[in-house]
Amino acid sequence: MKITRRPQEGWIPKRLHVNTNPRKLIIDCDPGVDDSLALILAIESKEIELIGITTVYGNADVDTTTGNALRVVELSGQPIPVARGAEVPSVIPPREHPDFVHGADGLGNTALPEPKLKPAAVRASEFIVQSINESPGEVTLMAVGPLTNLAEALALDPSIVDKVKEVVVMGGVLYRPGNVTPVAEANIYSDPHAADLVFTSPWQVTMVGLDVTLKVFLSRTNLERICKENAHYGPFLHDIHQFYMAFYESREPGSDGCPVHDSSALMYLLRPSLFQTVSGPMRVVTEGIATGQCIRAAYSFQEGLEPWSGKPRVTVPLEVNADGFIEHLMEILLPDE
Repeated sequence: MKITRRPQEGWIPKRLHVNTNPRKLIIDCDPGVDDSLALILAIESKEIELIGITTVYGNADVDTTTGNALRVVELSGQPIPVARGAEVPSVIPPREHPDFVHGADGLGNTALPEPKLKPAAVRASEFIVQSINESPGEVTLMAVGPLTNLAEALALDPSIVDKVKEVVVMGGVLYRPGNVTPVAEANIYSDPHAADLVFTSPWQVTMVGLDVTLKVFLSRTNLERICKENAHYGPFLHDIHQFYMAFYESREPGSDGCPVHDSSALMYLLRPSLFQTVSGPMRVVTEGIATGQCIRAAYSFQEGLEPWSGKPRVTVPLEVNADGFIEHLMEILLPDE
């Protein structure tokens, strides 16, 4: 099936439809199949003003993830800046990229041509700091890859904790097995030191982890419908998801499609009523057999214990209305009636 690479003639992105108060959003990501879906949803949502994309290593090296972000922006036809970010973790050596999940090119081995767009001259962490300082209290950060860029931004300007609207992270897990080690999720495991810094800094943070992302699946039937009814993005989404879906279906015979990991963070911003949450101080294990494990102080008496004492509360969704989630995802991607 031929991939649509340029904006369809006459295509009017939903984000350009009238909305008097869209949320200013920066997405920090490592595209990545599920990242690309999240980017497209953010671009198309009438409730989001995507003011920038920052990239990081993770699902592939940072040059590849930056190129993939540029491909999505090029497809959208929107003037959204893409700032290249961190190449390696804050402290630990780099992990291997999961090309068995996303393909060697990060987009399901679709071998797309090089994008014509170029990344911004500014580094990702600098872009984050500048954007927050230009619009204090208005910018939300949504991080769906390793958290190295956010840690760099905090080091550049610690005052952003008082100026950012909120931070939503796709990563971590509390009550399910990890997807890299028995206790660790991939994004947190890739840079546990950065994750611990992000979770213990005094800003409003929500961790949307595997506890909910593995409960929401994009089925092949819905993907085919998107491909058929959305002539602009549908073929692209269809093609990049084939390798990705095959990986998840091979892990769980009889399953249909793939979990919607990164878009879960976006859906939390758009429809928080679909989620049931808990909260508490959060720490991340940074060394040893449990590296990358997220540990929440679940009871009030535990919040006074080291190393949770004096740390801010992190919100964590544990349940999600999967049907409502997919319904709104389809509303965003399918043409208006």
